[in-house]
Amino acid sequence: MIEQPYVYRHAELAEPDWRRLPGWAAVTEQEWASAQWQRSHCVKNIRQLRTVLGDGVDEVFYADLERDPAERATMSMLVPPQMINTIVPRLAPSDPGFTEALYADPVRRYMIPVFSDRRTDWPSHLHASRDSLHEAEMWAVEGLTHRYPTKVLAEVLPTCPQYCGHCTRMDLVGNPTPVVEKHKFTLARDDRLGAMVAYLKASPGVRDVVVSGGDVANLPWPRLEAFVADLLDIDSIRDIRLATKALMGLPQFWLTDQVRAGMERLAATARQRDVSIAIHTHVNSAQSVTPLVAEASKAMLATGIRDVRNQGVLLRGVNNSADQLLDLCFALLDDAKIMPYYFYMCDMIPNAEHWRLGLGEAQQLQHQIMGYLPGFATPRMLCDVPYVGKRWVHQASRYDTERGISYWTKNYRTAVEADDEHALDREYEYYDPIYLLPESGQDWWRAKAAELAAADRAAVRAEPVAAPA
Repeated sequence: MIEQPYVYRHAELAEPDWRRLPGWAAVTEQEWASAQWQRSHCVKNIRQLRTVLGDGVDEVFYADLERDPAERATMSMLVPPQMINTIVPRLAPSDPGFTEALYADPVRRYMIPVFSDRRTDWPSHLHASRDSLHEAEMWAVEGLTHRYPTKVLAEVLPTCPQYCGHCTRMDLVGNPTPVVEKHKFTLARDDRLGAMVAYLKASPGVRDVVVSGGDVANLPWPRLEAFVADLLDIDSIRDIRLATKALMGLPQFWLTDQVRAGMERLAATARQRDVSIAIHTHVNSAQSVTPLVAEASKAMLATGIRDVRNQGVLLRGVNNSADQLLDLCFALLDDAKIMPYYFYMCDMIPNAEHWRLGLGEAQQLQHQIMGYLPGFATPRMLCDVPYVGKRWVHQASRYDTERGISYWTKNYRTAVEADDEHALDREYEYYDPIYLLPESGQDWWRAKAAELAAADRAAVRAEPVAAPA
């Protein structure tokens, strides 16, 4: 037997026993299988988390957790029971070592971040921004981002059944936090969706619609089905992708009779019109793939849709090793029949530096996972470059590793560059976390930070002083 860096072993999926958690010790299997019960028992605050976990967690953890939303968190807490149950799945809170395991747990690290997870030297990159991909700048109508020539993103609502700490749409999605006041849609939902359909009918160059948000599982099913049916009526649309982390976070929703019957209707219409419908989900850790998740995925495939695919995010402490990524991909592929598709580098939103990897790390991970998975199921590592779009991590035109700046080019114009003659030959920049850089690179960024601070102070001094009344 040849020794390999990674050894494949098929692992049977297992649903952790939720009754090990004191707050759910009496919850029945029927209740657990109910989407309504799952939604109504989501953990939204520390008090509710205490009720679920009981007295076995060290108070240091709760103090750490309480500090994070007050000073750093861009997303409020919202975690369905299904996801809570996959955190430290093999221990009860009363077991020795539970608090230590809770701190180290990959699902906890991105769904329930604590202050000590964050960087204190560089909590945010100097170029971090609320809408880091500038999606709102590219809205053709409110909520419809026309970023690529043939593809659009339809943000049909601003809420999810669960809120990930690293959410790239933290400027719009979810509830306000003490450090982030959220933007809001101005149009009523039906007016907004109607405007999207009208734009797409008038735009025959668009063939691909990603229906997202937020999470489509939070849109009432009749309204979601009606919107997708409207898309199927547009002759130019050939691909429709439904984006939902809830296939993993709330699989009970996708197993309801209403949703299964509705998806069958949509899939039948899509087949008649030669259109592909796929579900894109978001799983970052192998322990999130449970029998219920597999059942939901297979139920959706059984309706006749084309595929269920996974778009994960590379996150430090969650999946930043080849073993973690391959364990996840095989769990998705073998038993859940979910196609590993993309792993994105975490976007440059505020207070995310502890999660983000450098470009060189992502390139190395792509190299390390090659050759283990079937070619069709080998995920691509992507950098979503502001104003450029998705690029394979090896596509940078050049890479300054000292200052952590990579340079990228593109082959199309976005709506904001319609008249820009240099859009196709300009280099666009992306930035590694500063703390990963050599000292000379960090010094360069410290000088940049000082320059920006001085410019901000000068701007404040230059502001006209209001005359006394």
